[in-house]
Amino acid sequence: MEMMPRLNSVMKQFPFSTARPGVQYISVQPVSWSEPSVLEQRFRPGLDPEQATAIAGEFVHNDYAYVFETNWDIWTRDELEDRLSLAPQPVKFIAHGTEFDEGAFQQAGHVQVDFGLDTPYLYEEFELDEGDERRMRANVQKLIDFTHAVERNCGLAGRVLWSESDENLAQKLIARMQKVN
Repeated sequence: MEMMPRLNSVMKQFPFSTARPGVQYISVQPVSWSEPSVLEQRFRPGLDPEQATAIAGEFVHNDYAYVFETNWDIWTRDELEDRLSLAPQPVKFIAHGTEFDEGAFQQAGHVQVDFGLDTPYLYEEFELDEGDERRMRANVQKLIDFTHAVERNCGLAGRVLWSESDENLAQKLIARMQKVN
């Protein structure tokens, strides 16, 4: 019963994109990721967190997962112009019921926030000029500010900063920030 209020609390800390604000997609997944969704809905304009969690809250079960897609504005590489530009980037909020996918919450947490690839926070493969270094640091600061806001305001027991590379993202961020300072 705490799942939607807790998820709502986390999403309220999130700095939504100014160009694409709110929750733009909701999916309700029963039992495991291999099962068909019981709800998939897109929203234009996006919903605020309370509206989105109220819709998903109609389907609350301890063996369901809930996916909310949104965007935030971060500096990303514009391939055409070969520079960093501020643009909306997708972020997923995923809430796992305790019995969903054989207890997937034990590894992924009750509330998981998927920021996508770690490239905009590291840009390891690029030589950055002073302006791009400042922009990359702004991305990292935005990530840190969000995690601190969640810690202060949501009463969560713990957090993990994970990367798809299976390396410790916190350590990678620290190493990269030391390199560009």
